[in-house]
Amino acid sequence: CSGADLRDVGGLASRPGSHESGPMGFTRITDISKPTIAAVNGYCIAGGLELACWCDFRIAARNAQFGVLNRRWGVPLIDGGTQYLPRIVGLSNALYLIETGVLIDAEQALRMSLVQEIVPQGEALARALEVAQAVSSYPQTALRDDRRAALEGLALPLAEGIDLERRLHTASLRDPEMVDRLRRYIAGDRPRPLRPPS
Repeated sequence: CSGADLRDVGGLASRPGSHESGPMGFTRITDISKPTIAAVNGYCIAGGLELACWCDFRIAARNAQFGVLNRRWGVPLIDGGTQYLPRIVGLSNALYLIETGVLIDAEQALRMSLVQEIVPQGEALARALEVAQAVSSYPQTALRDDRRAALEGLALPLAEGIDLERRLHTASLRDPEMVDRLRRYIAGDRPRPLRPPS
């Protein structure tokens, strides 16, 4: 995905509300409670990279390439890229991508933690769906509370983050689904873990 059509970008400034919501809009939603996974096959540049960074994690095909190529035309990142990218890859790696407009391959993206898995070309979506199926099969209260504690805690001092975790998990420990899963575990019913990437 390459994001917005460069032929239309010039009109964004005059379009009512476009500066508030961004061209893709939903990348500015920060309070989503469900996990999101990006499957990247081929180019993931400019707004497409911002969309991928909006997700919790990214699974890339071996042929995936990433970059802020809009840098060459003076087009800014306007769908959260300046905020998501540094949180994912660290400030220096983010600034390297943002300032240079360099195009990196899947291996480089993996080394800087932009992607979490590399799969053969054409298999990113299938793997993302496999991971999504596994994640959706887990008890959701604890999973969503852990996710929320990690995301919200990132902006807090450590002691406040630990307190947030404690407050969220008090409810998780009373979740009937957790009690049922623990009973099943004790009885020998052990769900198979997600297979590692091939």
